[in-house]
Amino acid sequence: MIDAMRNIALVIAYKGTCYAGWQRQQNAVSIEETIGDAIAAVTGERVTLYGAGRTDAGVHARGQRANFKTRARMPADRFAPALNAHLPRDIRIQKSFEVPADFHSRYGAKEKTYCYRVWAAPVADPLTDDFCWHVRFPLNVDAMRRGAAVLVGTHDFKTFMASGSGAKTTVRRIDAIGIEQKGRMITFTFCGTGFLYNMVRIIAGTLIEMGSGRRDPESMAAILAAKGRTAAGATAPARGLTLEAVAYGEEND
Repeated sequence: MIDAMRNIALVIAYKGTCYAGWQRQQNAVSIEETIGDAIAAVTGERVTLYGAGRTDAGVHARGQRANFKTRARMPADRFAPALNAHLPRDIRIQKSFEVPADFHSRYGAKEKTYCYRVWAAPVADPLTDDFCWHVRFPLNVDAMRRGAAVLVGTHDFKTFMASGSGAKTTVRRIDAIGIEQKGRMITFTFCGTGFLYNMVRIIAGTLIEMGSGRRDPESMAAILAAKGRTAAGATAPARGLTLEAVAYGEEND
């Protein structure tokens, strides 16, 4: 008798500094490949790992989601500790559980939350530098909030998409953008149904230019309407970005 296939979901945290991003690549080490090797060590199977988002090189995650199909009979909640025993310390499986056969981490996602962090100070903080963009000048948080408010809602975000995307449409919905400062740390929180290639980092770079006084926050509507990448600001560095959470229905959270 052949064991039935099961669908196992993972909640994953990782420090992306030493990896070439989520997606498996031929000539570089990726998060997907590293977790796939751990699954093979635990189950004896080479599986396809479906991630909720393909984070770029250097980008981190606290709540990345993925799923894979397996015939292994191990209790679903035991996959997390078993995989962690085969993973490096900068990748941890926070939780594992069984989901319906048709569940897909990418296509089933209803909302994603990203944070972009900036250390605004003359001197960098070595203890946070891998997770922040160090900006040496002060930033006007109120100005950045005014610019960000224009982007909330459903819009064509083509201006904020890097080249190389295969997106069929550039229309996306941002539900909220929060900007909070605690001491020298400024955290931008983006919640939305989905994001284009480099969209969060380009928005962050544009907002920081507004916070520094190099752009007028009132220009954001025109930047959005331009639908051209050159209208927006620089792409913020990858190390400041973290995929914080991916939301599904209650039964899959």
